[in-house]
Amino acid sequence: MAEAQKTNGLEVIETREWLDSLDYVLAKGGPERAGRLIQQLSLHARLSAGVNLPFTATTPYQNTISVRQQPPFPGSQDMERRIKSLVRWNALAMVVRSNKKTEGIGGHISTFASAATLYEVAFNHFFRAQTEAGDRDVVYFQGHAAPGIYARAYLEGRLGIEKLHNFRRELKPEGGLSSYPHPWLMPDFWEFPTVSMGLGPIQAIYHARFIRYLENRGLKTSTGGKVWAFMGDGEMDEPEALGSITLASREKLDNLIFVVNCNLQRLDGPVRGNGKIIQELEAIFRGAGWNVIKVVWGGDWDTLIQNDRDGLLVKRLGEISDGQYQKYFVESGAYFRHNLFGSDPRLLKMVEHLSDEQLARLRLGGHDPIKVHAAYRSAVDH
Repeated sequence: MAEAQKTNGLEVIETREWLDSLDYVLAKGGPERAGRLIQQLSLHARLSAGVNLPFTATTPYQNTISVRQQPPFPGSQDMERRIKSLVRWNALAMVVRSNKKTEGIGGHISTFASAATLYEVAFNHFFRAQTEAGDRDVVYFQGHAAPGIYARAYLEGRLGIEKLHNFRRELKPEGGLSSYPHPWLMPDFWEFPTVSMGLGPIQAIYHARFIRYLENRGLKTSTGGKVWAFMGDGEMDEPEALGSITLASREKLDNLIFVVNCNLQRLDGPVRGNGKIIQELEAIFRGAGWNVIKVVWGGDWDTLIQNDRDGLLVKRLGEISDGQYQKYFVESGAYFRHNLFGSDPRLLKMVEHLSDEQLARLRLGGHDPIKVHAAYRSAVDH
């Protein structure tokens, strides 16, 4: 027993020395140098001693972009938060009001509620409208998020109030709004149909492919425009959604950006109650040769993760299933503390300075504009 304890103690010291050495390389040479060193160590271990590392197509359950890599946020967060609040309120009011006027109108308000930050950051900082030179971005909007896009267009003065009164009744004499994006029903507003599910992703891939085809043959001037496709995590189960992703990587379509809103929920229940859809999709896309950027945790988590020297917190976050997370996010901060952090006294120590109310308000990455902006910036520049 004493010998085992001694060996374990030596392992702890040895591990700390290696981690300190890696920290030194990071500080002096940066992430790229550290990455090359880790690759060289892995290759050396395999060649000299036959050490085979466990295969994984996923990265730890944390943000791909660290705090140190985040670019400055260029806008006024207060102003953008006000705009987003107005858009979300108008989207909600439009759908609820229509259903009160006419029974059975329906409409999806939860999709946009979970994706509002993803859209607002893109609208405010990344989407480029058409210029005289033809320079523009192409956007495939997720069909169920249509109420939010209508609500923003109303604030911009591009849609009149009577249109909002006739949500999902586009054939009314005074005009209205179609249920989903469709250029036949609203030719002056929508460019592409994105429902049925999975139609947007596969259209976006081929659109980006033929833009590049025309540019490579001198039939179209390259303007640097991007093709954006917004979709949900449940939508990725549709055969069309993933059916051509290897074409995109094979053709090196760096003019294509997928934004997958992983709210862990779809119309018929949880997307992966007993799994982790973010990790599953990361493995699929990384395996197909895509550059994957994960935005999981908001800025409220930064200090906790930075102080997680031994990786205990990130390991714990990776163990929890999506079904458990859905329970955590609707329960109290006390429940969150006991069930997520209570598995280890060292984890409880990490959050002892936070009240139950503060724990309950910890934001997720998709609702943090700074995190979303950093991810978009990295994707655009890749």
